[in-house]
Amino acid sequence: MKARYQYIFYPTDQQQQSLAQLFGCVRVVWNDALALCRPSKTKPKSAQLQKLVITQAKLTEERKWLSEVSNIPLQQSVADLDTAFKNFFASSKGKRKGRKVGYPKFKKRTNSQSARFRIGGFSFKGEGVYLAKIGIVKPIWCRQLPSEPSSVTVIKDCANRYFLSLVVEIEPIQTKAENSSIGIDLGIKTFAVMSQGEKAQSPSYKELDRKIRKLQRKLARQPKDSKRREITRLKIAKLHNRIADTRKDFLHKLSTKIVNENQVIVLEDLNVSGMVKNRKLSRAISQQGWGEFRSLCEAKSEKFGREFRVISKWEPTSQVCSNCGFKWVKLDLKTRSIQCLDCQTIHDRDENAAKNINKVGMGYRHDSKWAPRQGKTTSVAPVDEASRITAHERTVSISILALKLN
Repeated sequence: MKARYQYIFYPTDQQQQSLAQLFGCVRVVWNDALALCRPSKTKPKSAQLQKLVITQAKLTEERKWLSEVSNIPLQQSVADLDTAFKNFFASSKGKRKGRKVGYPKFKKRTNSQSARFRIGGFSFKGEGVYLAKIGIVKPIWCRQLPSEPSSVTVIKDCANRYFLSLVVEIEPIQTKAENSSIGIDLGIKTFAVMSQGEKAQSPSYKELDRKIRKLQRKLARQPKDSKRREITRLKIAKLHNRIADTRKDFLHKLSTKIVNENQVIVLEDLNVSGMVKNRKLSRAISQQGWGEFRSLCEAKSEKFGREFRVISKWEPTSQVCSNCGFKWVKLDLKTRSIQCLDCQTIHDRDENAAKNINKVGMGYRHDSKWAPRQGKTTSVAPVDEASRITAHERTVSISILALKLN
C-alpha cells in the first residue's frame, strides 16, 4: 500500500526565487490547458495538451520562459488536469463514490502552490533532496522513510511554509489488539464517545476563531493589492494553519490510539454535508474534522491489519436501549441522559449510542425488541407505570428521565 510522508524545509533566498518561478510555470500550464478544454465539446488528450501548452508554447515569445524550469513538473501538471477531468466525468455519471466532484478551476497565485517531480526529476544527496533546476533542499527528517519514494511534491501553503511530500510503498503491520471491537459516536462538545465509556475532548478553537473573524473584517476594509492587505492575509493564513495543525495533531493521536487498541473499529456514516447546512452549528461541525478522522482510522486500520466498519446513518442508535433493546421516541438534542422504561437503566445519550453502534457493526442486535411497543412514550409516565418506580427513582425521573444541560 502507498503512504505519504511530509517534511518541512526552509529554502534559501535563491531557492525561493527558483521555486516561485516553478510554481508560476506550473500554474500557467494548468490554466492554459484548462482554457483550451473549456470551449471544445470533447476534451483533448493529455499528450495533445502537452504538445500545445508546453512544447509549442516554449517556441513563442510569450511563453519562452517555460524552458527555464524542469519539464517534468509541467508535464505532471497536465497529467493532474487530466485526472481532475476523469474524476469530474465519473462523478457526473455516478460512477465515483463520495461527494460530487466539480469542474476543474483555474489556479490562483494567492492559493497554495505545488509542483510534483517524478523519478528522474529528483534524487537523494546525503541528507538533502536534489530537485531538477532547483538545487539541494534539506528537509527536517522527523522520521525515516520506509522505502524509496516514487514521487516528490513541493508544496508552498498560504502562510509561505514549504513542505516536501513523498509517496512511498509500505507493508502492512500485523499486531495484536487488546480489545475485540469498539463503537465510536462522534459529537461536537465531546468529540468522540467510545462504547467502552471513554470520552475524547477536542481542542478549543474559539480564541483563534475570534482572532480570524476580527482580521477578516479588517481585510474586507483594506484596498486590494495593497501591502497591508497582504500582511493581513498572511496573518489570517497563519491562524488557519494553527487551527489545522492543532486539529491534525489531535486526530492523529486519537486515531492511532484507537487503532492500536482495537481489532474492529465501527463508526456511523454521518451526513456531514447536510449537517453543515444548519447555520447555527455549521462552523462548529466544520472545525471538528469528522471526515478527516474517519479517513485516518480507515487508512491506519489497513496499515495495522485492523477491520474498519461503517454502519448506516439511518440506524436509530440514539433511540434504542443498549441494555435491553427497548425503543423510545426520537429525542431532542438537548436531552443528554435517559432512563429506559423497560429495564430502568439510566443511560448517557452518547455512550448509549456508541454501544449501539458497536453492536450493530458487530451484528449483535436485540431483534425482538427493536420494534416500538404499543402506546406512546411520553415525558410523564402513566399511573400504572409510575407505581412500579421507587420513591427515590421518582425524585430523579418518573418515566424517561431527561436531564438537560444547564
